[in-house]
Amino acid sequence: MIKELTEQLSLGTNLTIDQMSNVMDEILTGTQNDDDIAEFLKNLTRKGESDDELLAMLNKMEEFSLHISPNCKGKIIDVCGTGGDKLKTFNISTAASFVIAGAGGNVAKHGNRSISGISGSADIFEYFGFDLNSEPNKVNETIEKFGIGFMFAQKFHPAMKNVAKARKIVGGRTAFNLLGPLTNPAMVKNQLIGVFSEKYQEKIVKILQRKNAETVMAVRSADGMDELSTTCKNQICMLKNDTITKMTLDPQKVGLQKGNITDIQIRSKEDAIKSFITVLNNTANKTLNHFIERIKIYNEENFNYEIITIQLKRGKSIGR
Repeated sequence: MIKELTEQLSLGTNLTIDQMSNVMDEILTGTQNDDDIAEFLKNLTRKGESDDELLAMLNKMEEFSLHISPNCKGKIIDVCGTGGDKLKTFNISTAASFVIAGAGGNVAKHGNRSISGISGSADIFEYFGFDLNSEPNKVNETIEKFGIGFMFAQKFHPAMKNVAKARKIVGGRTAFNLLGPLTNPAMVKNQLIGVFSEKYQEKIVKILQRKNAETVMAVRSADGMDELSTTCKNQICMLKNDTITKMTLDPQKVGLQKGNITDIQIRSKEDAIKSFITVLNNTANKTLNHFIERIKIYNEENFNYEIITIQLKRGKSIGR
């Protein structure tokens, strides 16, 4: 089947949900060879992924993954990005997640090791002693107790091992880069997602809308970061109350100091850890503003910005 569908993609024809679901069954069960999978993914990328194709892939990835269901007071969120901006910034989303948890929120953090950058969310959690191979029930308990826990993508999506070699053969972006942030094993309904390309922002939001998401923001800065940034204006596509809206955020117009991208770039894992700690201890400057702004804008109804700011000023983001 995969060769026939690859040919269909090469002609610029979209696959139906059933066609994509069937081929994903073959891919994730390991019944297809790596070269055929790689060719399929290349042609899908060249054609451009339709909403139906991505939705079918997402549904199958969730079907083959492990899941948790933390019982927490209030909503559970995730803050993550697609990666791929190649700007080598420190791990902003992970730092933001700790701030949210420190302020009383609940974060089911989903992520992996870094590919294009220096320090992925898994690298940060591992540095501080978190067992990346923790069983789902342990992660569930951690979120319930501390308001934050980490779901290592390789642990929670075991079937993705059947795609690993094919992705290396491709050697570039595939649909799986877009889908990673959407496959949170806690099935969160509220997310802030950094997107590497403006053309995918609305697409991601529409797909999550079809998955009954509640509040979602897909964001990208004008200078190319898959983040909300203080260095320039930001493009935002937001789902709220089942309505999708687009907006531009100028950080200076909401009272934030304009930053320089060099202030948040790192060269090594040691730099990444140092940046992470200084942000949480309130010894950073523009970097601190960078992700405070991200949290402030994200979900005013879920998080009290003043509480978060006070926590940061007092250096109380670590621990709960």
